[in-house]
Amino acid sequence: MFFGFGNIILVGLLLVNAIAVLSEDRFLARIGWSTTVQESSFGGAQDNQSVKAKLVNLIASVRTLLRIPLIILNTVVVIYLIILG
Repeated sequence: MFFGFGNIILVGLLLVNAIAVLSEDRFLARIGWSTTVQESSFGGAQDNQSVKAKLVNLIASVRTLLRIPLIILNTVVVIYLIILG
């Protein structure tokens, strides 16, 4: 079996790490995915239910809520891989 349960967990951890390290100032603001509130033109309401808005909220939530658990999980995975290879 080439793609076991442990590898799926490692891939998931790497994907969450990739989301967590995205810099809002350097990367997300350049492509228009910043969480800062921008005034919409002509007094129209902002679309908070779009896919883009939901992804921006997901990225902000991952960066906020999973900071400490990611540090712990990464430490455990590195120690596990060092000891058991």
